[in-house]
Amino acid sequence: MMKGLKKWRLFSLLAVMTVFLSACGEDYISTLKPAGAVGKEQLNLLLFSITIMALVVIVVSFLYLYAFVKFRRSKQGENHMPKQVEGSHTLEVIWTVIPIILLLILAVPTLISTYKLADVKAMDEVDEEGNKSALTVNVTAKLYWWEFEYPEQGIVTAQELVVPTGEKVYFNLKAADVKHSFWIPSIGGKMDTNVENVNKFYLQFDEESKDLEEGVFFGKCAELCGPSHALMDFKVKTLAPEEFEDWVASMQATEGQVASPDSTDLGEATFANSCLACHAVSGVGASGAMGPNLTTFGDRNRVAGVLEHNKESLEKWITNPESVKPGNLMTGKYGELSEEEISAVADYIMSLSVEE
Repeated sequence: MMKGLKKWRLFSLLAVMTVFLSACGEDYISTLKPAGAVGKEQLNLLLFSITIMALVVIVVSFLYLYAFVKFRRSKQGENHMPKQVEGSHTLEVIWTVIPIILLLILAVPTLISTYKLADVKAMDEVDEEGNKSALTVNVTAKLYWWEFEYPEQGIVTAQELVVPTGEKVYFNLKAADVKHSFWIPSIGGKMDTNVENVNKFYLQFDEESKDLEEGVFFGKCAELCGPSHALMDFKVKTLAPEEFEDWVASMQATEGQVASPDSTDLGEATFANSCLACHAVSGVGASGAMGPNLTTFGDRNRVAGVLEHNKESLEKWITNPESVKPGNLMTGKYGELSEEEISAVADYIMSLSVEE
């Protein structure tokens, strides 16, 4: 008796936790609080499917309880034999047709949404001057960071995707090493990034991120890709269209910007000698760099995608990146740097910014 009660207590506790946890989730990372047209449509489809499945569970449970109560032995007697329905064509048709109808009810809107959200023909449309009318971002997933290239604007950044609100943004997704998966929970998705081929889809960002607690939406890698998979985050900054154009102009204005090994600033000189081979400090260029572009590092929300954005975290990352993200591919002369040089490099990198 006591064992049975303990099992029911555990079940009740899990049920209560499920109810409470279902309400958890911040605006910047919750699929249940979508901030984009794609995410809203996917949530509506999810709720519709849950409603259909809940209806099936309720009906089946009712029939079970009804039979359990009506045909119990104490009421019908020991020798009661229920009506035999074996071979009933009517029943066979009913329990075959009803599931087919339910599957069609689920399948039709699912297929419509799938094809709608996969329609990327507008990605190739051009205006009268031959310029592409839609914003396209080339996303490259790497161990364990993200690179974002804006081919029409001629700029590239890393770890923080910047997009305008109120319009469709098209993505070309690929991976540089192993399979990853691009996912912005509050906006929509997700889609795999493969080494062999490019996947394409679009998202729409309806709300500006500046009003969020963190100031950005959170993006994740949703495909197990190695020991630091859980730490392969990126951030999404959504701006009003005119602010996005200002950001693009600020990035384009960094063309030719480079760290000088002859600089009198110890941090810049050390960076030029030890880091510049892998990390660019100009936002103008193409994808394919060995390490993340650092042009906007001072404007970011995190260090290495997961640490607090401050000098101490950056020094920790420079000193021993393996302790932060096991299996990452950062290599270089940072192991030979003195504490003074590491501090100076951290100051220089934190100063890199395009936002006023």
